[in-house]
Amino acid sequence: MGKNNIEKTSAGYAILKFLAKSWHNYIHYRKVIVIGRENLKNNFPKIIAPNHQNALMDAMAIVCSTGGQQVYLARADIFKKKVIASILYFLKILPVYRIRDGYESLKQNSDIFRKTIDVLKNNKPIVILPEGNHVGFRRLRQLKKGIFRIALQTEESENFTMGLKIIPVGLDFSDYHRFRSVLTVIYGEPIDVKEYRKLYQENPQGAYNSFRERLSTELKKYMVHIESENDYEALDELREIVNGKYCTSRKDPRVNRDKRLIKQMESLKEMQSSLYRKICNRTLTIKKLAEKLNIGYYHLNRKKPRLVFHFLAVAGLIALSPVFLAGWLFNYIFYKIPKLPLKSIKDIMFHGSIRYVISLVLGLIFLPVYAIIAFVFIPAWWLALIVVLLIIPSGIFAWNYTLMWQKLLERIRVRKYINRKNKEYRQLKEEYSGLLDDVSIIKYEL
Repeated sequence: MGKNNIEKTSAGYAILKFLAKSWHNYIHYRKVIVIGRENLKNNFPKIIAPNHQNALMDAMAIVCSTGGQQVYLARADIFKKKVIASILYFLKILPVYRIRDGYESLKQNSDIFRKTIDVLKNNKPIVILPEGNHVGFRRLRQLKKGIFRIALQTEESENFTMGLKIIPVGLDFSDYHRFRSVLTVIYGEPIDVKEYRKLYQENPQGAYNSFRERLSTELKKYMVHIESENDYEALDELREIVNGKYCTSRKDPRVNRDKRLIKQMESLKEMQSSLYRKICNRTLTIKKLAEKLNIGYYHLNRKKPRLVFHFLAVAGLIALSPVFLAGWLFNYIFYKIPKLPLKSIKDIMFHGSIRYVISLVLGLIFLPVYAIIAFVFIPAWWLALIVVLLIIPSGIFAWNYTLMWQKLLERIRVRKYINRKNKEYRQLKEEYSGLLDDVSIIKYEL
């Protein structure tokens, strides 16, 4: 599979996608919520355009929430080495050349443009990340014009008869870096490129700008967009305090509740700036106190933990420790090795991507090795099969087991603060209660 036939269906790619999708959807993430998949089903050429915050994981979100074999566009500088380029073509990635790659190299975009037409004519979607690069903030940045040039010039080459549409996609990660977080993918309503035919024929730059504004508006409908730079930290933390760390509900995913909350805060800033400022300041105070006391927000709306609960919880965790130990030993390489190169990676937004790729490669190598060892040394084949099937679930259990210990220790810490009448904990509770009251007021009034 190379650049010249990248639009063709590849059996090797199909196998790799199945394995990568399984690891991504059921192991790396706690849950992947996909909404609006029906917007992909109609048989028309399409460009898929997601927001870009989390490096490679943004592209993987599309790979692992769709069927078929899409073609991706990426910056050309990563194609310099022939071996790397061959791998990227196998992964159905095409280069796009920029001025920074050299003025002469821009001529190669003509070949890429013709190839994108071949891809779209073969009813293979093209995926373009219109922001161009990633930044780890819940904010949509200005879109690059490349996606609109490709869309309009492609339609123009076919006299606007292709029926090409752009599908905005909102991606939301409950945590950019954490293993077993929740990913929400929302496929929006398609935008018909032909709507901009007249404007494009009269004023191409005007069409690019108008189309860019339209896609920006549509993308913001499907993602959490925090406009304010000055209050970003407060508003982002407010989501955590009010809506929790993650939610696995498809009917009312957390991204929707976060969007409503941010919209309410934006309206409040215009209507009651003093209350808006009070909420932002309270949020930052709560964050600072919770970090200092080393407790999670979910403890703040609960009563004083009972001592008997602590004893029962400790006894239960001790009883489960052999299962944890087995899961930890079998899966240690999947936890430890992917973390080793992270210290040398300055852009932390690549950390999740690197951990995912390395853990996937290790899984493809070591799980078959584990299976061979199990079937060689365990006499009963059915028992060997059970052991092999339990390797990954035991690893997930081991991960959750460590989280259960963390929560228990936090509960013990909370009980200690209450018993000792800790002033900072009392202030934290008061600020938290006051914040929830303030938020309930804006939900009622706005």
